[in-house]
Amino acid sequence: MLRGGPVVQIGVIFVSVLGLWVGARLLVDAAVRSARRFGLSELTIGLTIVAIGTSTPELSVAVDAAYKGLGDIAVANVLGSNIYNLAFVLGVISLLRVIPVAESLVYRDGLALLASTLLGGLVLFDLRVTRLEGALLVGAFVAYTAYLLRGSQSDGDGATDQSLGDGGVTRPITERIDFPGRDAVFLLGGLGLVLVSGDYMVLAASELARGAGVSEWVIGGTIVAAGTSTPEFAVSLVALRQRSLGVSVGNVVGSNILNITGIVGVAAVASPLAVSGSALGTFAWLVAVTLLIVGALWTGRVLSRLEGAFFATSEVTRWILGLI
Repeated sequence: MLRGGPVVQIGVIFVSVLGLWVGARLLVDAAVRSARRFGLSELTIGLTIVAIGTSTPELSVAVDAAYKGLGDIAVANVLGSNIYNLAFVLGVISLLRVIPVAESLVYRDGLALLASTLLGGLVLFDLRVTRLEGALLVGAFVAYTAYLLRGSQSDGDGATDQSLGDGGVTRPITERIDFPGRDAVFLLGGLGLVLVSGDYMVLAASELARGAGVSEWVIGGTIVAAGTSTPEFAVSLVALRQRSLGVSVGNVVGSNILNITGIVGVAAVASPLAVSGSALGTFAWLVAVTLLIVGALWTGRVLSRLEGAFFATSEVTRWILGLI
């Protein structure tokens, strides 16, 4: 139990968000440098290594909540993060600049995003996720990642890289710091910071929910979800600044596929999950947003400012409806 009133709990959530963001960026920087040594393309790094790194907060929160028997926070965090990533992160980025994306990202990864979302919904339909179902979800993510890595090694994603620009989002923020074993230290330090921050965020969010009379599902799907999505938001903003627009979308798409398959799967393997009926409503919203995003990409291979405004507004509306 976390001692203190609402002000302390909100403060702990705020500090936890900072810890999650810093820890995830340390992980991403170290992982990207390691991945480049193996000759992986920028797009593949964005869809896999960067996506995994920026999703470590969701993983930490989901597994910690599962062990504490807080299935609503574990799953609401994932579904809420996925909606937030698609609607708010991509929406805000599109408002700042029109986002053109590579053809492979539109079709191959757009289909993977739809398929993984529907698979997650099928598993959650009975409001429980067993260890066997969790293992199946993890297997689906491993298969998708293996397919991406094999494709990257065979053709290098050359055409895609040209559309993404040079350097891109994967330019490490810790490049100026150099010492023996740097990447190993950043990997372990980032992971430790994410795990500790995730634990305190779960404690503070659950106490805040009980004290305010707000359901754990709403808290997990809004405040915690937005907090754990700060790395994705940060990476997408960096991608925009460095004119690596395709990676902005790739990071979000890869993170969402990982969240709904790998993270829910790992959490369920650690401890079977049980959620409230609110999960079905949130999942329906996620399906609608996913269909609209993928449809927008398929029709024009671009996210316009008007579409960005629509998606960002839809997320603000979801928060208002959930909290009132």
